[in-house]
Amino acid sequence: MTKHLFTYYNEIFPKMWDKDALTDYNGTTNYTFAQLAAQIERLHILFEQLGIKSGDKIAICGRNCSNWAVAYLAIASYGGVIVSILHDFNSEDIVGLLKHSDSKMLFVGPYIWKSLESKINEAQNDTEQQTMLNAIVSIADFTVLYDKTQSGVGSLADIETFYSQRFPEGVQKTDVHYRDDNYDDLMLINYTSGSMGAPKGVMLSYRSLSGNLYSGHRYLPNKPGQRLVSMLPLAHMFGQLAEFLFPLSGGCHIYFLVQTPTPSLLMRAFAEVKPYMIVTVPLIIEKICKRQVFPITNKAFFQKLWNAPLGIGAFIRNKVKNKILKAFGGRLKYFIVGGAGINEDVERLLLDIHFPLCVGYGMTECGPLIGGSTLQEFVARSSGHILPGNEIRIDSADPYNEVGEILIRGEHVMMGYYKNEKATKEAFTEDGFLRTGDLGIIDQQNNIFIKGRCKNMILGASGQNIYPEDIENKLNDMEGVAESIVVERKGKLVALVFPDMKGELTFSQSISELMRENLERLNRLLPKYSQVTSIELQDKEFEKTPKKSIKRFLYK
Repeated sequence: MTKHLFTYYNEIFPKMWDKDALTDYNGTTNYTFAQLAAQIERLHILFEQLGIKSGDKIAICGRNCSNWAVAYLAIASYGGVIVSILHDFNSEDIVGLLKHSDSKMLFVGPYIWKSLESKINEAQNDTEQQTMLNAIVSIADFTVLYDKTQSGVGSLADIETFYSQRFPEGVQKTDVHYRDDNYDDLMLINYTSGSMGAPKGVMLSYRSLSGNLYSGHRYLPNKPGQRLVSMLPLAHMFGQLAEFLFPLSGGCHIYFLVQTPTPSLLMRAFAEVKPYMIVTVPLIIEKICKRQVFPITNKAFFQKLWNAPLGIGAFIRNKVKNKILKAFGGRLKYFIVGGAGINEDVERLLLDIHFPLCVGYGMTECGPLIGGSTLQEFVARSSGHILPGNEIRIDSADPYNEVGEILIRGEHVMMGYYKNEKATKEAFTEDGFLRTGDLGIIDQQNNIFIKGRCKNMILGASGQNIYPEDIENKLNDMEGVAESIVVERKGKLVALVFPDMKGELTFSQSISELMRENLERLNRLLPKYSQVTSIELQDKEFEKTPKKSIKRFLYK
């Protein structure tokens, strides 16, 4: 049976008791594993005093920080249901999700509370919009901002007497025994914004999250004391699993970026923390390769050295590898990318220099992992193979050659959408496979090759299937293109392009002329039925989801 996620914590907390667990990078908050265990128990007492019971739903909405993670673990170990809400939803949407989720309590970040407080007060005075909230607590310091029960508890200091009575000598190693037999209970409702429109509440069980942790430890094992930087939104399942639950379960030390992760801040954090693992979207490594590596390696002279015999080529490739590794702190064991397809030329270079590239595949509805592999097993252009405890099916007559929708069944798969039976029914086949909405094929080893999204696929005039992602990958490789999407307008394909005006480029002609040349080059690479008729320049970056997927529905 898959190891329960709290079994990992029951084992690792006592083992790493006095070692650092959670730190706010450039902040003042730091927890050892012992302090983390004590703070979890304090929050359990706070829940009791505020009238929160096991099974109640407790929402978290705020920027990444150590206390976000503390609140999450406290809710789950108390037997509550975590309601995860992205902090970049607007205040009206947050109030709506609190009502929809039936949340009894809210942990809220200070920046969110500034805009949310008045909306909450309005909602509580409106019988139609009124939430079920008993209490609102600040993530910053766990002070009570709103208490419907009038318990008299204003901060953790007010429950210290209860804490001392329960733990006269403080929380000890022997006190760490969180429940680890409730595999099929609801653990989490994750509200996330998608590239296709309105959010839904994805219900995930302890089994789903436990299976995800098992896959992580099997394919990308970590060691106690290793460090990493958490920069993806914790409210998004990719960041939640890979940058919090998984590393902590192995005894790693997590540094949370409490500020907006600008490129300069990221590079400084990598240099100081020296992470063993980085989890990100492909954009970061693609920019480094295109702007710092390709201008050198694409030169004819360098190409001769690259492929030279007698160890010269290997020496050159190793120098390039070490240069990239140094940019990420120098101790990198895994560089995990997901959320979008990685550029083929970038992938080829990274595999050629034996960079520790890991390409995964997943979705919130699978908590989030579907595909992955070890470094040694990875197959180029794939997104890994189906993970243990799950099975895959391609909805086509020939799954190895004919593209079809990717279908998943197994322990990672969600319980359904909260209070949305219609959407839940539509998401599954009659025999229980989840419809991912992604199109792809597999090979004999069940490696997954993604071709696009079902909703993005365009049907050509002669009935051919056109996958805009394939066209975009080619266009994004061209000079002056930062990012693009291909859409259908009046039966013709149009490419929307945000130009790369900040890149190290010297244009001998106007950007419009360059795009006309790019259009000609692009169409020479495409079959007749999928050729693009025009390129439209965009004056600002495309709006994106937290995992940096373009919100395509805004650009139809």
